[in-house]
Amino acid sequence: MEPHASILVVDDEPHLLESVRQVLDAAGYRVLTACDGVEALEILATQPVDLILADVAMPRMNGYQLYERVRQNPEWLTIPFVFLSARSMNSDIRYGKELGADDYLTKPFEPPDLLATVRGKLRRARELVRQLGPLPAKEGGILTVGRLRIDPQRFSAWLGDVPLALSAREFALLEYLARHADLVHSPQELVRVTHDLDTDPVEAGALLRPLIRSLRRKLGYPPGDMGCIENVRGVGYRLIPP
Repeated sequence: MEPHASILVVDDEPHLLESVRQVLDAAGYRVLTACDGVEALEILATQPVDLILADVAMPRMNGYQLYERVRQNPEWLTIPFVFLSARSMNSDIRYGKELGADDYLTKPFEPPDLLATVRGKLRRARELVRQLGPLPAKEGGILTVGRLRIDPQRFSAWLGDVPLALSAREFALLEYLARHADLVHSPQELVRVTHDLDTDPVEAGALLRPLIRSLRRKLGYPPGDMGCIENVRGVGYRLIPP
């Protein structure tokens, strides 16, 4: 377990909020609670948070809106974000994952499943921070590739003057491709960077494709347009300086 990790749980159902708090507290985590996205942002602005568990359907600000606000702040970019929701339709789960969320647990869930998810996401967050260490960069620490600029120390990226709201995995993928621009990387190589996973080409491709689609969309390219992330059929992907 990550020692003294702080978990922010956001849900408008008091009973579920309390049950999740009890499970996490018993496991040794520091637990913060909020009843909606607005209250969650107030907590994030004043206290350190290592992971966010958030319901989707909430008053004032729902989980999807909260996720977008969290990812707009460079200081919160690497905080793992997991949706907790009664919505079990594939389209809802797919939408949450395409936003870039780290996971999606459907209610009701068992305490061991909740704890396994929390431990896995905290471990992965530590590994991402370690992997995205100091880079050989330009402009006083900022990596520049064409119109793309990446600040690895602040986990921030821009296309031209437009800031990019990226998940931790999207940032890891874009940073790695930018560091090795014009070179082709296999899905297996890229999944080791984004998911810390050694797997076969079929599973690697399945894990990587939605991440690539989401990243292209956030770079401003319409559906079906590869943009600056080129798919080299049968080989992998490469970043062409935008």
